[in-house]
Amino acid sequence: MTGNGSTSTYIDTLAQALAVRKDWLEKSELVKLKETTRSFHTSYTSLYNIFLKKKLINEDPYKEEAKITELQAPDTGVLNEAKRGEQMSIRLANFDNQLDFLANFYQMRVDFLNLERVRRILGLVRFIDWVNLSPDSQSVNTSIVAEMTSKAKANVDKITFSIIAESLSNLAKGTVALMGILKNLTVYYKEDYKLAVRRTITNSMDANSANVANIKKKFPAALPKTIFYQELIEEIIREDFSGDGDELKTAIIKALQIEAEKPKVVKPAINFKAILLEGTKVIGGANVAMTEILSKIDENAAVLASQKKGFFRTLAQLVKQLVNSEPEDVYYEIQHIEQNKTVPVRETLNFNKFRNEFDKKTNILASFVNGPAAVKLSNMTEDQVMGYLDKNIRDVQNYHKTLTALDDYFKAKTPDPDRAKIKGIKPELSTMKNSIIKANQLRFNYTSLKEEEEQMKRLGIAHLTSDGSSISL
Repeated sequence: MTGNGSTSTYIDTLAQALAVRKDWLEKSELVKLKETTRSFHTSYTSLYNIFLKKKLINEDPYKEEAKITELQAPDTGVLNEAKRGEQMSIRLANFDNQLDFLANFYQMRVDFLNLERVRRILGLVRFIDWVNLSPDSQSVNTSIVAEMTSKAKANVDKITFSIIAESLSNLAKGTVALMGILKNLTVYYKEDYKLAVRRTITNSMDANSANVANIKKKFPAALPKTIFYQELIEEIIREDFSGDGDELKTAIIKALQIEAEKPKVVKPAINFKAILLEGTKVIGGANVAMTEILSKIDENAAVLASQKKGFFRTLAQLVKQLVNSEPEDVYYEIQHIEQNKTVPVRETLNFNKFRNEFDKKTNILASFVNGPAAVKLSNMTEDQVMGYLDKNIRDVQNYHKTLTALDDYFKAKTPDPDRAKIKGIKPELSTMKNSIIKANQLRFNYTSLKEEEEQMKRLGIAHLTSDGSSISL
C-alpha cells in the first residue's frame, strides 16, 4: 500500500482539524492553564510557608538568587538519610521557584509550547502526588511531604489548620484540572508533530521505504532542532502504510474535534461591589503576617542597638522610656531595587516613625477583615471601595519593599556572635506578597468584568452573569 494519495488528503484534513483545535486551545485551555497554575502556586506557597514557620524545613539561603530560564522539576531521587532535611528543604524551595516561574513568567501560547515543554510542566505537576498524599507513597517526595503535613497540623490554631486543609484540597483539585489540560495539549502537539513529519519526509515515501531507520536518516535535514520521537514515527507508519490505517486516522480526527459546550445555566448578574469587598478582606488578611513582622523587627532593632550602644547609654534610654519620654530617633541606611531600575536606591529610614506607621496600618488592615472598617466599606459606593483597595494594595507593596530591605540590613549590620539572634522575616514577607497577588487579581477581575459589561451595555445586547458568560436581553 502506498500512502501518497490517501495520505495527501489526510494531511489536508488533519491540518484543518489542528487549526480549529489550536484556536480552541488559545482561547480556552491555555487561559485555564494560566489561571490554574497561579492558583496551584498560591496554594503550595501557603503550605510551604507553614512548613518553614513550623521549622519542618529550613530556609534555602540561595532561593531568592535562583535564576530560571526553563522549567525543570526538582530531583525526585532517593535522599541521603544523613542530609534528608537539608536536601528536602532545597527541593521544596526549588519547587516553589519553578511554580512561580510557570505561573507568572512562562509563555502560555500554542506556538511557544510543544511536547517537550508540556512534558516539563507535567513533571512539575507530578513532583508531589497531591491526590494520593500518603506516608506510604512510593514517591519519596510525596511520602515526606505527607509526613510534614501531619506534623504541621499538630497543635495549631484553627486558622492555620484551615489554611493547610484548604491548600491540600486546592492542590489535589488543581492537579486533576492541570492533568486534563495537559492531556488536551498533548493530543494537539502529537498530531502537529506527526503532520510536520508527513509534510517534510513521509509524504514522498511508499510502504517499502517508510521505516524508522530511513525516516531517522532524513530527520536532521528535514526538521532541524526537532526531537526525534520514535514512538510517534511508528504511529505514522501504522496510520499511513498499514491495513488498519484508515480506522486509525478516523479515530485521530475524531479525537481532535472539540466537543460542543453545554448550554450554561443562567445565573444572577455579577455583584461587582462584592468582588472589591473581597479584595479589601484579602489585602486586610496581610495583617497577620505584618503583626508577626512587627514583633520580629522590634527584637532585631534591640539586638542591633545593644551592639551600637554602651551600657550607660542603654541604661539612659531605658530610664527615658520609664518616665514616658520619647525614645531617640534611630536611622538606618537601607537600599532596595525600584522597578525599571538596575541600581539599588538608598534610603535613610527613620525606624521609630516607620515602625509606628506600620503598626497603625496593621490595625487598619485587621479592621478590614472583621471590624468597623469592614462595615464602613460595605456602605460605600463601588468607586469609594475601589479607591480604598487601590491605596492599601500600594501601601502593603511599599511596606513589603521596605521590610525586605530592612531584613537584609539587620542581617548585614549585626556582627557575630549576635547575628544568630536576628530573626528572619522571609516567610511572613512571602505571605504578604501572596495577599498582594490575590488582591490584585480580584481588582483585575473587577476591572475586566466591569469593562466588558459596559461594552455590552453600549451594544445593547447582554449583561454579564457571575461566571463571566452573557445573557441576551
